[in-house]
Amino acid sequence: MESFSFVQIVKLLLGYKETDIKAVNRCDETAFDIAEKTGHLEIASMLQQHGVQSARAIKPAATNPARELKQTVSDIKHEVHYQLEHTLQTRKQVQGIAKRINKMHSEGLNNAINSTTVVAVLIATVAFAAIFTVPGQYVDDPNDIPPGDSLGEANIAPKPAFIIFFIFDSIALFISLAVVVVQTSVVVIDSKGKKQMMAIINKLMWFACVLVSVAFLALSFIVVGKDEKWLAIGVTIIGTSIMATTLGTMCYWVIRHRIEASNMRSIRRSSQASRSRSWTMSVMSDSEILNNEFKKMYAI
Repeated sequence: MESFSFVQIVKLLLGYKETDIKAVNRCDETAFDIAEKTGHLEIASMLQQHGVQSARAIKPAATNPARELKQTVSDIKHEVHYQLEHTLQTRKQVQGIAKRINKMHSEGLNNAINSTTVVAVLIATVAFAAIFTVPGQYVDDPNDIPPGDSLGEANIAPKPAFIIFFIFDSIALFISLAVVVVQTSVVVIDSKGKKQMMAIINKLMWFACVLVSVAFLALSFIVVGKDEKWLAIGVTIIGTSIMATTLGTMCYWVIRHRIEASNMRSIRRSSQASRSRSWTMSVMSDSEILNNEFKKMYAI
C-alpha cells in the first residue's frame, strides 16, 4: 500500500507541467537516481518513461549556477596564472638577450675607442713628420743664406700653397693630439656616455682627416711643378670626390641612427605606459624594441 501511494504521488507530480524533471539535490542526484538507490524500480521505470534521467546523463545541463560560477572563476584563475608564468619566462628571456646585446654594444664601443686612438696617433705622427720633410728642403748652410731668408727656413715657405699646407697640417696635428689626450685620460663607464664621447671624437677625427687631405693636395701643386699642374688638379678632383662620398655616407648613417634612436625612445615611453594595463603587451613591446635594437652596424 505504501509503494502504491508513492507511485500515485509520483504520477501526480509528473502530471504537473511545473514539475522540474531535471532537478538535482545537494548530493547531485535526480529523482531517477533516488528511486534506483532506494529500490523503487516501478517508480524508476515511471520516471524514465516521463523523461527523467540520471544525474550523469544530464550533468552538463543540470549544473548548479553557483557551481558554474565557481568553475568559471577557477578556470580564469588558472588561465591568469599561466599567462603570468608565460610572461615572466618571456621577460627573463628578453632580459637575457638584452644583456648579451648590451655586451656586444659595449665591446663594439671599446673597439671603436681603441681604433680611434690608434688613428689619432697615426695622424699626429704623419702631420708632425710632414712639416719637417717638405719638398725643396731648407736653408741649412750658414755661409750661403739668400737675402730675405733665415737659417732653417723652408725654401718654399713664401708660396701660398705651403702656407695652406702649414696651417691645415698644424690644425690636424693638434686635433689629433687632443684626441689622444682625451682618450688616454678620460674613463667612461656608462654606455651612453661612451657613445656621446665617441660621437664628438669621431667628428674631430673626420675634421682632422679633411685637414690632412687639404694639406696634401696643397703641397701636391708644388711637388708636380707648373708644367704638370694638371696632375695635381686631377688628384684634387679624385680625392675630393672620395672624401665627400665617404663623409656624406657617414653623415647619412649618423642621421639615420639618430632618427631610429628617437623612434625607439618614443616606443619605450609608450610601452612603459602600457605596462600598467597589460603585462603581455609590455613583453611584446620589449621584444619589438629588442629586435629593432639588434643592429649589425651603425654610425655614431
